[in-house]
Amino acid sequence: MADVPTIKITLLGAGQEVGRSCCVIQYRGKTIVCDAGVHPAYSGIASLPFVDELDWSTVDVLLITHFHLDHAAALTYITEKTNFRDGKGKVYMTHPTKALHKFMMQDFMRMSSSTSDALFSPLDLSMSLSSIIPVSAHQVITPCPGVTFTPYHAGHVLGACMFLIDIAGLKILYTGDYSREEDCHLVKAEVPPFRPDVLIIESTYGVQTLECREDKEQRFTNLVHSIIRRGGHVLLPTFALGRAQELLLILDEYWKKHPDLHNVPIYYASSLARKCMAVYQTYIHTMNANVRSRFAKRDNPFVFKHISNLPHTRGWERKVADGPPCVVLASPGFVTVGASRELLEMWAPDSRNGIIITGYSIEGTMARDIQSEPDEIMSLKGVPIPRKLSVDEISFSAHVDYSQNSEFIEMVKAQHIVLVHGEQTAMGRLRAAMTDRYKSRDEDVKIHTPRNLETLELTFRGERVAKAIGTLAAQPPQSGDLLSGLLVAKDYSYTLLDPRDLRDFAGLSTCVVTQRQKMVLGVGWDLVRWHLEGMFGKVEEGLDKDGVPTIRVMGAVDVKQSQEHELILEWDSSASNDMIADSTLALLTGIDKSPASVKLTTHPHSHSHTHAPEHPHPHADVEDESAEVTRIQRLAMFLEAHFGEVELHMPEETDEPEQGEDAHEPSLLVRLDEADALINLVSMTVSSTNEALRKRVETILDMAVSTVSSLNESFTSGIALTSEDIAQHDVVKDKSSSSPMPLGVVPEEPAHVTPPEVEHPSDGNVSMKQEIAEELPAEDVVETEPIEPKEAIQAAAVVKGGERSLGADGEDGSDSGSEDDGILEVHN
Repeated sequence: MADVPTIKITLLGAGQEVGRSCCVIQYRGKTIVCDAGVHPAYSGIASLPFVDELDWSTVDVLLITHFHLDHAAALTYITEKTNFRDGKGKVYMTHPTKALHKFMMQDFMRMSSSTSDALFSPLDLSMSLSSIIPVSAHQVITPCPGVTFTPYHAGHVLGACMFLIDIAGLKILYTGDYSREEDCHLVKAEVPPFRPDVLIIESTYGVQTLECREDKEQRFTNLVHSIIRRGGHVLLPTFALGRAQELLLILDEYWKKHPDLHNVPIYYASSLARKCMAVYQTYIHTMNANVRSRFAKRDNPFVFKHISNLPHTRGWERKVADGPPCVVLASPGFVTVGASRELLEMWAPDSRNGIIITGYSIEGTMARDIQSEPDEIMSLKGVPIPRKLSVDEISFSAHVDYSQNSEFIEMVKAQHIVLVHGEQTAMGRLRAAMTDRYKSRDEDVKIHTPRNLETLELTFRGERVAKAIGTLAAQPPQSGDLLSGLLVAKDYSYTLLDPRDLRDFAGLSTCVVTQRQKMVLGVGWDLVRWHLEGMFGKVEEGLDKDGVPTIRVMGAVDVKQSQEHELILEWDSSASNDMIADSTLALLTGIDKSPASVKLTTHPHSHSHTHAPEHPHPHADVEDESAEVTRIQRLAMFLEAHFGEVELHMPEETDEPEQGEDAHEPSLLVRLDEADALINLVSMTVSSTNEALRKRVETILDMAVSTVSSLNESFTSGIALTSEDIAQHDVVKDKSSSSPMPLGVVPEEPAHVTPPEVEHPSDGNVSMKQEIAEELPAEDVVETEPIEPKEAIQAAAVVKGGERSLGADGEDGSDSGSEDDGILEVHN
């Protein structure tokens, strides 16, 4: 059950850039979108991912990894301003992410309303929030048939998760932003227990290596303390949520250990951070062991002792600037607009002040530009401002560096790695470094760095695995054992079980629908049988369990003579049986109008006739000893029509074994040009030194066998027309479900048969018919005398096909044995 599926990955954002993360995954008709963010360096429509490149009504699942704007701010636009709601797509994020996303988006709208670039209205936001389905870490979700996903802790910020997605057995791990280092309140990112086929991973820092957390915190607190000692103000641009809470915990703990700083205030100038602090206190159970243990001792770490919120009253920036030294955490972290930008412009001319960039800064933002320490900066009003304050950068961004990222990639062991969320240079360096590492170990791992809108197609050769359960799994199979059972497929998962376990394990049941069709027909029973034999070759005739005369057609349809001129057709409904019943019914309804019926019943006769035909149907299976001769003759005629003369070769009783196996079995010889092909009439195999001729003769022989065989011989499968309750003399008269080839065994006591007429062609070549006569002993070749039956059959080299009887486990799948009862009966 192998196939070669292809997965398509298209980045609508974060392809060789940082911002507007949006990854589209398409596989087996399913479309999954991971993240929907905006680009912080742009505004309005320009900040969105390339949303016009996707038909959003086809999206099945939209997953948000965390609440940061570059991963979630475009969600409302997608759900309310595109055709997303025309489809059946669902939106998922963790419980903390949904709670914080609401506040983040309200703040985002407040900032956007000051310009003409608002992307959506408050009503749109409310509608979008109501459609979000919250999930928990490690919860297995099945949003639609064939798709499951499981969130795993990603560190980074509260509620951040990576998603392990399973689409029809193909596993994709999408990390989003993640951190492998445990900080003051968050757990580090988990390594999922399953090996994914594709890993889509961030590459924010490329091959850069960051300092360890302890050194980083010490350097940070010392730098803050030194700015305070020189009488300056400390500006810490941060986003309202995420790293801000980490820095507050660090500062509060440092202030506690240094009484000389107790008179120096720490402010977080964000009403959003104040509102969201309740969410942090609610989801203590999702944080690390340090926070949980403190909370268990009734020491809530988020109730700060040395930090207060700074109300945004009119002129608050000037009051802070003219006041004593202090520390202010202000958003946004990129210092593009808002409180952090206003404080920077106000404090920049004073050399006592200092700004510390604590997070990753995107190219094109003030946070990135000021790290080059320019002599002056440009205000939002376009006025140059001299820069004299100190500039430092200490990253608390909670992204992985090269050592952490490479370690995680190697632990996951994915076959394909797709790098996203990184600038082109950093991403290229990471790809080169990882490629060298795999090449040195001679490992074949593919690393991809697609650009935005560049569709990456990955091909996998997957094996579908079926799980054996129930009775089949009672005893572990040994190597080479063959398991046979019922294969149940559901949402691309496969289960193999015994049919008797179907109800217990699958909640399903089986039933048999028995159909009956009653009709009136003014002809005799023998004429009915004659026509059925002409259509199907051979039929079974006997009595059913109630003693009613019955003819079984192809082991599937019973034709019963319920009354003198009344017939009942009865069969167990299935696709094949229904077709046989339809053809049988069509045949029976035309019997009384058939020219053949009229011809059979119009010769001189007495009035006490039964309309019984005197001769068998010319298309019926031959049942006497001439059947074998007839079949060989028909095969030979078919072959002669394609290859010309066909010779019959018979074994001599004195032949020695060294002549080969085929020399002791009857065969037909086909000559074409200078090549010969020998057809073994027992095994029905073709041998020839010319491979092309052998294949051609095999093809024609298959056509010949199917042509000379009746429907009954070729396709019959079913249960024998027998009944244990019927007396011995009422049991079935005959049964034929034999396959047409290979031919069977010579009967022991055949009746007399007349040999075919011998012809002598004028061209001197010996024909098939003449060969039969020449192979017989001279005293037996008499044109006007009948040949002994045994010798005639030997001359024709005929072996009768073996019978096969199908009971309750036959090919028709019926389990009703010889009984006619059905669970559900339909009467027409």
